Amino acid sequence: MSQPDQAPTIVVLGGINMDLIGVAPRLPAPGETVTGQQFYTAPGGKGANQAVAAARLGARVRMVGRVGNDVFGPELRDDLQSAGVDVERVTTDPDHPSGIAIILLDDRRQNHIVAIYGANMEYDADQLKTVESALGGADSLLLQMEVPLKVSLEAASTAHRRGVAVIWDPAPAADLPPEAYGLIDILAPNQTEAAFLTGIEVRDVASARAAAEALLSRGVGVAMVKLGEQGAYYASDRESGHVPAFVVDVVDTVAAGDAFLGALALKLAEGAALAESVRFACAAGALAVTRPGAQEAMPGRDEVETLLTTS
Repeated sequence: MSQPDQAPTIVVLGGINMDLIGVAPRLPAPGETVTGQQFYTAPGGKGANQAVAAARLGARVRMVGRVGNDVFGPELRDDLQSAGVDVERVTTDPDHPSGIAIILLDDRRQNHIVAIYGANMEYDADQLKTVESALGGADSLLLQMEVPLKVSLEAASTAHRRGVAVIWDPAPAADLPPEAYGLIDILAPNQTEAAFLTGIEVRDVASARAAAEALLSRGVGVAMVKLGEQGAYYASDRESGHVPAFVVDVVDTVAAGDAFLGALALKLAEGAALAESVRFACAAGALAVTRPGAQEAMPGRDEVETLLTTS
């Protein structure tokens, strides 16, 4: 898959995992066995998912990450490459396994995830240099919480100095040090992560607004709260708004937020206004839940544009 020469360049530093997905009517209680309905594997990891999302929509994407020297490693790398992602900076760790995520989907198609990050957490000074070189000519840097926080902070600092937009998905939920917020152009937690970071329980648009304002007060450029079936709320010191979710038939919700972030990064790098970019991102996230899996669920540009014009 090739991108046009004028396409935005997005660097993704993040996790690369193999998802092990089981479907069951409900989660078991402690000590209970519940009969499942389906099992399948799919390439995943928040960073890798976001890289594929942006590439499918037309961005030039440089992935920085690690896989293990195991059966999953080559498959994960090949899947990224086949989606149009530049994997030159994806290295193989000889001593640690590839990351995996154990995902259970219940009858409401809500996901419950246990992630074991393996090689994703084994970064060194050489890989930081790789991140620095990858940022040359880039429009934005996408970060999550599936690699060591110190590495992400140093990458964000480098991007900030170079004028590369820093978009941070604080998932899975973990504390950010106070100095991190001023490096972040867009911080985009979901409801759970926003509550973790702010102490505000996020249930609806009003509570999302309160959480976003709390994050803005810490120094981020734009605070954005992903609300799942309620859409997304965004706020900066100049504007704010709520974009409702698109109505679609849900198959599973795995990686919907990753589709959102990849699409958001692309649209902003193309120079679109914030409100337009959030709506585009919501459409991409909606399409991702209409099919199973993670990376294979990421929509193409034509699909997103069609949903935007018909909804």
